[in-house]
Amino acid sequence: MSDAPDFFDSRWVECPGHVRVVAGGGLPQGFRAAGVAAGIKPSGGRDVGLLVCDADEVTSAARFTASGTAAAPVLVCQERCTLGSLRAIAVNSGNANAATGGRGLDEAARMQGAAAMAAGVSEKRVAVASTGVIGVQLDGQTVLRGLLGASGELSRDGDGTFGEAIRTTDAFPKQVALDVELPSGTVRLSAQAKGAGMISPRFATMLCFIQTDAQLAPETCDLLLGVCVKRSFDRISVDGQLSTNDTVILQASGASGVVIEPESDDELRFGEALDALLRQLAVLIVRDGEGAKRIGRVVVSGGDQPGVNRVAYAVANSPLVKAALFGGDPNWGRIAQAAGAALPGTAPLSLDIWIEEVQVCARGAALPHDGAALAEAVTRPEVEYTVGLPGEGADAELFFSDLSYEYVKINGEYTS
Repeated sequence: MSDAPDFFDSRWVECPGHVRVVAGGGLPQGFRAAGVAAGIKPSGGRDVGLLVCDADEVTSAARFTASGTAAAPVLVCQERCTLGSLRAIAVNSGNANAATGGRGLDEAARMQGAAAMAAGVSEKRVAVASTGVIGVQLDGQTVLRGLLGASGELSRDGDGTFGEAIRTTDAFPKQVALDVELPSGTVRLSAQAKGAGMISPRFATMLCFIQTDAQLAPETCDLLLGVCVKRSFDRISVDGQLSTNDTVILQASGASGVVIEPESDDELRFGEALDALLRQLAVLIVRDGEGAKRIGRVVVSGGDQPGVNRVAYAVANSPLVKAALFGGDPNWGRIAQAAGAALPGTAPLSLDIWIEEVQVCARGAALPHDGAALAEAVTRPEVEYTVGLPGEGADAELFFSDLSYEYVKINGEYTS
């Protein structure tokens, strides 16, 4: 499970030597959380969560979806929050509060106000987030009752119930607590995430909340989150669909007393830990993939940056590539087709292709290769594809899931 000591279980993400996974989890100093069942989800599971930082001098940073139909809670955060000093986060699952018009905005604002009262902080320092079905009005009274109940259960070991409350179609939890050894002392870094479908390289149908008891300047907090998001959640795809609700928030309480100065060894090592954490969470989201059997990683190099990006997106989002990945089919022609479609008008395209360590294409032509080794490579849980384009100086990386029968079933019955 993702909250166990073997959290860093992907060969594509290395756990830094100065990072230790905390068995059983637990929030950093200065944070309390809880999740409760308020009655939004038909399943009756936990669906309202509250996370509170008790430190008034908390710093924070946030990133949101790029969707043109951003959900009400995203708009409320962007318009009403002081994003550099957020103290509380209120979340509901089971309803996205997206495409809900003025009433949806009113409900998101009410949710913010209720969480502010429950946490004892000002409204502008409360972020709100929702996830679930789009186009259904959110029952604000249910959320308010849930927040009241959660406020009475807040605790430092409440990250588990909070993590449960933010999930929708997730098959397993995506959360962890890490102890990070820095030159100036040890700090804790924890995170809770959700996501399995509607995942796009331009972000994901995901929520991720990250906490640390290190002391970070607002500028440092924002810089580290921005860099690490670009190397993690901006590099994953399950189905190429951009969500209305994506939200990632990092909060730093400073309660450990360890100050991370800009451009210091502390900042470097903390950044390495945050980067590894978010990349592993990103891999877990792809691995969940609403029925995914295998995950792939495509690395494209050469040419210019726009070109390698287009090829990487085309491969990761190709139904043909994803179906071949699901079936364990070494059909590298799907890779070539996707690359050519991404760069029309450049024929003949001189490209090289590898599946794992087996090169199958050189300068645009089939290459004799070990068929048995290739067939074995594509049946592994993680399969890597490498594409080389003419030129040099640019590269792109994306993680993606296969296309399974279960994915079609889950999304074909999502609201029915």
